[in-house]
Amino acid sequence: MKNVNYAKLFDLTGKTAVVTGGVGILGKCFCSGLAEFGANVVVLDIDENAVFEFAKELTTTYGVKAIGITCDTSSPSEVRHAVKLIVKKMGAIHILHNNAQGKTASVNFEDCSLEQWRMTSSVNEEGYFLMAQAVGKQMISQNLGGSIIQTSSIYGIMGADQRIYKNSSSKGKTMGTRAVYSFTKSGVIGLTKYLATYWANNKIRVNTITPGGVEDEQNETFKKQYSNRIPLGRMALKEEMVGALIYLASDASSYVTGQNIIVDGGLDAW
Repeated sequence: MKNVNYAKLFDLTGKTAVVTGGVGILGKCFCSGLAEFGANVVVLDIDENAVFEFAKELTTTYGVKAIGITCDTSSPSEVRHAVKLIVKKMGAIHILHNNAQGKTASVNFEDCSLEQWRMTSSVNEEGYFLMAQAVGKQMISQNLGGSIIQTSSIYGIMGADQRIYKNSSSKGKTMGTRAVYSFTKSGVIGLTKYLATYWANNKIRVNTITPGGVEDEQNETFKKQYSNRIPLGRMALKEEMVGALIYLASDASSYVTGQNIIVDGGLDAW
């Protein structure tokens, strides 16, 4: 039997990972997890001060090289510039995590304008397309293969239960879920499957992570109503999404592509 160091399969030392939406609630956890497993990390987001400060924090905490780059992923010119800058500063790109999230207009479907719809789709669809295209092209030129991971949502694979949002709030704002969010997150899964087969010969693997509801200062009403629908009986902690990312980013998943790893406490198993 071949002697395999299974722990080593998860080691990301020497790899460069790019995370869009890198200073968001999940983005920070994803960046930290990648850094802890040895990856050099590029924190990509639109908040200039936040990306620079968080990149410094990653370097101090984990001893890896980390840089922050401001980028609107829905802008073709900004994406092209960001990728060129990453290659110049880091040398190569081995991992992309498409994780940026567009703002969701707080209006009912019947009243949603095209402009409001595009507030979300410009990032969740066009942004994922632009980043995957630019980084995939770079990976092909490097001839080293690579791993692309994209963040979907439980509402990309199942309809939202509107009942759980009754009397619910988060950070003082009324909660709800919008059609454009479900629409775009379903599209992420479709893009993943297409690219997985399209780039297979280039040894670029493409997979999706689908989180369920993550605890983030929601009121107790929502937490209870959501948790009552979950077989494990609670909402997810943000840190619980990181294991799936490390698996998909590393050689531990070297024979995995085109897949959607659902981290939802069993919600979709009902």
